[in-house]
Amino acid sequence: MFKKILIANRGEIACRVIKTARKMGIKTVAIYSDADRNALHVKMADEAVHIGPPPANESYIVIDKVMAAIKQTGAEAVHPGYGFLSENPKFADALNAAGVAFIGPPKGAIEKMGDKITSKKIAQEADVSTVPGYMGLIEDAEDAVKISNEVGYPVMIKASAGGGGKGMRIAWNDDEAREGFQSSKNEAASSFGDDRIFIEKFVTQPRHIEIQVLADGHGNAVYLHERECSIQRRNQKVIEEAPSPFLDEATRKAMGEQSVALAQAVGYTSAGTVEFIVDGDRNFYFLEMNTRLQVEHPVTELITGVDLVEQMIRVAAGEKLPFAQDDLKINGWAMESRLYAEDPYRGFLPSIGRLTRYRPPMEEATPTRAVRNDTGVFEGGEISMYYDPMIAKLCTWAPDRATAIEEMRLALDGFELEGIGHNLPFLAAVYDHPKFTSGKMTTAFIEEEYPDGFEGVTLDESACQRIAAAAAAMHRVAEIRRTRISGRMDNHERHVGDDWVVTLQGASHDVTITADRSGADVSIGGQSLRVESDWAPGDPLARLMVDGAPLVLKIGKISGGFRVRYRGADLKVHVRTPRQAELAALMPEKLPPDTSKYLLCPMPGLIVKIDVSEGDEVQEGQALCTIEAMKMENILRAERKGTVKMINAGAGDSLAVDEVIMEFE
Repeated sequence: MFKKILIANRGEIACRVIKTARKMGIKTVAIYSDADRNALHVKMADEAVHIGPPPANESYIVIDKVMAAIKQTGAEAVHPGYGFLSENPKFADALNAAGVAFIGPPKGAIEKMGDKITSKKIAQEADVSTVPGYMGLIEDAEDAVKISNEVGYPVMIKASAGGGGKGMRIAWNDDEAREGFQSSKNEAASSFGDDRIFIEKFVTQPRHIEIQVLADGHGNAVYLHERECSIQRRNQKVIEEAPSPFLDEATRKAMGEQSVALAQAVGYTSAGTVEFIVDGDRNFYFLEMNTRLQVEHPVTELITGVDLVEQMIRVAAGEKLPFAQDDLKINGWAMESRLYAEDPYRGFLPSIGRLTRYRPPMEEATPTRAVRNDTGVFEGGEISMYYDPMIAKLCTWAPDRATAIEEMRLALDGFELEGIGHNLPFLAAVYDHPKFTSGKMTTAFIEEEYPDGFEGVTLDESACQRIAAAAAAMHRVAEIRRTRISGRMDNHERHVGDDWVVTLQGASHDVTITADRSGADVSIGGQSLRVESDWAPGDPLARLMVDGAPLVLKIGKISGGFRVRYRGADLKVHVRTPRQAELAALMPEKLPPDTSKYLLCPMPGLIVKIDVSEGDEVQEGQALCTIEAMKMENILRAERKGTVKMINAGAGDSLAVDEVIMEFE
């Protein structure tokens, strides 16, 4: 077995590999850029080597720099994680030439299956059902339009060397094909150093289901069942689960056996994933094979009990798989939520900055439940603009799907994260959505259910009453503390009334509190709710029991009440005396400033190009400029017809959030 391995990656996946290596007694080496000097993976590793400036194409994906770090530290093997150099045959070649083991598949398998065009041709030759498309090289945007018309709209424009949603666009017409081709080509070049593009038919109403395979160098190969990855935004997976709520045993077996056969046909070893698109009749079509560890591998580990990273290391060291296909049963259900530094209230645009508070739920594993959090950040750390915006992968496991979902809801409720925009409210909303809980979702779920973006959640009456009762009880605790501190009377409780009006989500609730030593009975809406909690004023998280059921709220102080965040809702909850409530109802509402005549920068980023000039008349939906942030290009469009009065920024400028890009008459 190896004594020392280098992890050619960063962030949560580097930390994940280090954990398993440590468990196996293997020393680890981290590499880092200037931006990652104080990163968690650097702190966790036994050694760390600096490899260059922040941009990945000047550090993490420069093969010579990684090879120098290997030579410097004497690492015997390299785990590439995912992204960066994980599917680069030149890197595998360089390692082989240096006598260093690659903890991944052989170079030939990477070349055959890592390239999306080649892998489709191989699948077709092997009589694997594939999605119709054009596998040849596409010269320019007009060629892309011609091919798109031949394939038939809608089409998917994809980077040949791509993955993780980078370099992918859906086009429904010629204009979108032309625009999508150029953006995909640009993203592919900057993310993978390979700008080849191909086009395939976009199957509407699909489900994205993938099979995890694992093979050794002794001819043994197995599949570790499937993962459902249909909850996606911009082709980027957001929520994954294992197993799929859609597959039956016959389909699962057929997909698994086909995946293993495909892997064996190319001499595959190590962990890999075969991705399929599955229609409503459970017909499945090969999409691609990812010749690396997947981001969502934890859910497979949770339902099989197999440490995939450990098996990758053992296979690379020449060992045989310790199990056969019949040994791999499905145990329970697992959910994974990708927590991103993306602001759902601003169109999911990237957010950067310091994590002023980062308190994930406690990890635990029992026979009936599990919580796991794979992360690469820490409280006080920085989220930079140079890399993928993932903060953490929060996973839960339970014996069945409904319980696993409920465990995830509670885990998200208790995940404290401040300082940047993040998608935690959106994740919480999805887990409460009836289409998701029923398992009847497709890859179009987000597009169909949130066509105008995410604007928060409107809670039902029952949830509002539970929160109102909790807020009243917490307010009473805060008032008691305030009167104690003031020292106005020894019997402080005489200053705290029993009757209150709680206002939230546009409605007022009259409540009466009867308190005792262990909690309070709150009369609200004709019912009495028992509220119990050890919350103290100033605590940012309140864990309560309301009528015997857990309620976890994120709490912030505002004048006359609390800011409460719960299940995707962000609420101002005011707790007032009846007289205060009367007066508050007479107060005028403060209106936000009018910014309709400005195009504001929605995220910190670099302006790639400006598409209009001063004096131009623009139409609704017309592209105004392109901004690049976190390896993704974002096209800003006109919200309405107008004339450009002034342009305040140009290509190459780095802008902060809400800086004015242009003004309109």
